[in-house]
Amino acid sequence: MARLARLTFAQHQHHIIQRGNDKQLIFRDADDYRFFISLLLQGAKKFEVAIHAYVLMSNHFHLMATPSTDTGLGSMMQWVGRYYVPYYNRRYERTGTLWQGRFKSIVLDSEQYFMLCSRYIELNPVRAGMVMSPADYVWSSYLHHVGAKLDPLVTDHPLYWRLGNTPFQREVAYRELVDQSLSAKEIAHFRDACKKGWPLGSTQFKERLEKQSESRIAPLRKGRPRLISPDTTSSE
Repeated sequence: MARLARLTFAQHQHHIIQRGNDKQLIFRDADDYRFFISLLLQGAKKFEVAIHAYVLMSNHFHLMATPSTDTGLGSMMQWVGRYYVPYYNRRYERTGTLWQGRFKSIVLDSEQYFMLCSRYIELNPVRAGMVMSPADYVWSSYLHHVGAKLDPLVTDHPLYWRLGNTPFQREVAYRELVDQSLSAKEIAHFRDACKKGWPLGSTQFKERLEKQSESRIAPLRKGRPRLISPDTTSSE
């Protein structure tokens, strides 16, 4: 099935994934990670995009972000790539593209999927077998959310603030949420949606997006259209 055209919506949360071309490394040392984060911070401010969660892996990265405009997310990603790719190519004496095509993104119904997506993102290093705990991985937003460090890249979402009345309560509640490992079904659900570009949310949420975009935002139903039987009770 063909992937849906990428859509972005102002004031909606998006899960973004960008991979290295042919699964190659896009970060090789701490300087690469730090430079990329500095670009994200600048780009987010420039194009009015709030980044709520992130993880930078060696050959790909994930973001969860809310753009203020319909074009802000794409503009930010393009701007970051415009500066990061030449930096990387110069540093490692290479040429050509760094990314595996355009970034992928899906729109999220925040009430249903915000916390789930945040956990999915920050648990990436654990699922990859790189660390035992997300607290052991410094290139993500997890340490910010549990109060271990203040990360200027992260804009706290209102749903995060709902976790408690004080910073300590929010941090403890978030740590407990992340300690509840995602099920295989939840992980597969996210991966499938990211691969195909489908929004994640209720039927009503998808219907609102479809009206807003005036285009299809979900896969067509399988099979032939159901035939409608003639109304034999009609007097006409």
